[in-house]
Amino acid sequence: MRFRHSPEIWSTFPELTCGVLHATGITPDVDVDARLAPFVETARARLADGPESGFPEIRAWRRAFATMGLPPTRYRCAAESLLRRYRREGSLPRLHPLVDLGNAVSLGYAVPVAVLDVARISGDLAVRHATGEERYLTLAGEEERPEPGEVIFADSAGRAHSRRWTHRQSGRSAVGAATGEVLIIVEAMHTSAGVDVPRMLAELESALAEVWSAPARTAVLSATAPVFELPVG
Repeated sequence: MRFRHSPEIWSTFPELTCGVLHATGITPDVDVDARLAPFVETARARLADGPESGFPEIRAWRRAFATMGLPPTRYRCAAESLLRRYRREGSLPRLHPLVDLGNAVSLGYAVPVAVLDVARISGDLAVRHATGEERYLTLAGEEERPEPGEVIFADSAGRAHSRRWTHRQSGRSAVGAATGEVLIIVEAMHTSAGVDVPRMLAELESALAEVWSAPARTAVLSATAPVFELPVG
């Protein structure tokens, strides 16, 4: 399996920094509370100084959504949605230890983090424009068809694993109790993304080693090195 962004994505968004992490040995029976707290506290402190709409990380994604023709206050990147929810409710839902960790890192850095179950992805995975033939499964189990030209995560079977890029993930590859192998994707557009994304990968890799004793492999992709290849077997 390979993960990549299409050349068109890199051409339109040269400011993109993408970090990828692959890990095995994931289980749901671990405690990540100590790992979540520092990221949540960072978000709390930042939000005390002003709403997430002013964060440079969020402003960069709003510009990207506007470039895609999406009203940025109607369609928000996942990190902005998490920050809005945390600001309103003071907490985030607990779903699965690894998803909770990804959400906390996303909250602390204000950068979208996608956590995908590799076993539920068919063939390669690409961030590309939709043809209009792909199928998307919502978290509620409803099937949708992304619009032609919409940026999606698409696998070789024509299944969409996200809609509107970092706006919403699919229920098809959502991490659950049976998940053992994962692909984590971190995408940022802001000025310091080249520093922040590797730091986020390091934080995630450290947590996987400490909490799960899970081997992990990471990479930062670019237009000249756009492919991350997962081992076979």
